[in-house]
Amino acid sequence: MPTLAQLRAFLSVAEHLHFREAATALRISQPALSGNIVALEEVLDTQLVERTTRKVLLTPAGERVAEHAERVLAAVGDLVGEVARNREPFSGPAHLGVIPTVAPYVLPALLPMFARRFPHLRLTVHEAKTETILEEVREGRLDMVLLALPTDVTGLVEEPLYEEDFLLAVPEDHPLAAGPEPLRREALKGLDIVLLNQGHCLREQAIDVCREVGARATATTYATSLPTLVQLVAGGLGVTLLPESAVPVETGKRVRLALRRFASPAPGRTIGLAYRGSSARAAEYAQLAKAVRTAVRQRKLPVQVVS
Repeated sequence: MPTLAQLRAFLSVAEHLHFREAATALRISQPALSGNIVALEEVLDTQLVERTTRKVLLTPAGERVAEHAERVLAAVGDLVGEVARNREPFSGPAHLGVIPTVAPYVLPALLPMFARRFPHLRLTVHEAKTETILEEVREGRLDMVLLALPTDVTGLVEEPLYEEDFLLAVPEDHPLAAGPEPLRREALKGLDIVLLNQGHCLREQAIDVCREVGARATATTYATSLPTLVQLVAGGLGVTLLPESAVPVETGKRVRLALRRFASPAPGRTIGLAYRGSSARAAEYAQLAKAVRTAVRQRKLPVQVVS
């Protein structure tokens, strides 16, 4: 295959149509230039230049090769430039995975921050269930993931970002809809608890809370998303555990729903950023985690940011 040195030498000759001037432009000796041209002709098995006593002419094949060589060298230049730019911190592409029970409530705080603080970072967001984004970050299709911790996945660095409580969401006419004191977890016993479908980590967390107090999720109705879950509860099909960050978005005057806090220590979850410890950009992702904490704090989301 032709080398880049051969293509540069030939392109310089094609531009100057003079061996001495072409060699001077490349800052190499004329014999070295001539050697590259001869080697390129041998590799391509065709004559590229016609040497006369007064000047150099390109053969028809040489004219076509010059066009290709110009495109090849331009593409190599773009490649080198792109790699150089990506070596700069917080630049180039970055693929972020987010679970559905976090994305709608935290991304509005994060995306403007990323655009403002890291303008050269080309962020793309992929929303999917926990199992999917964990597989994709392990396989390298995602660079980092925003999800509930711990993941218990070998090789991932976990950066806790914030903690949040679960609230008990019940229909507004439910016996537990009002009360002067926070609820004890034992209040879950005997309730019809509506859950998300399989694959949502929030489902497993709710089941764990129920299991701790000897309660069971007995409802036969399941939801594919938190908005649907809220509507099912408001419609009287059961009760559920709702992460507090979702409350401002999913509840309002038109939702016939009541929310009750649990007594301390309240059930909840930790949300964090996870990424491969072997990644060449691991140090950058650790800095991004700090920026995310700041953005969440400034947005005043109803969570407790991890210091």
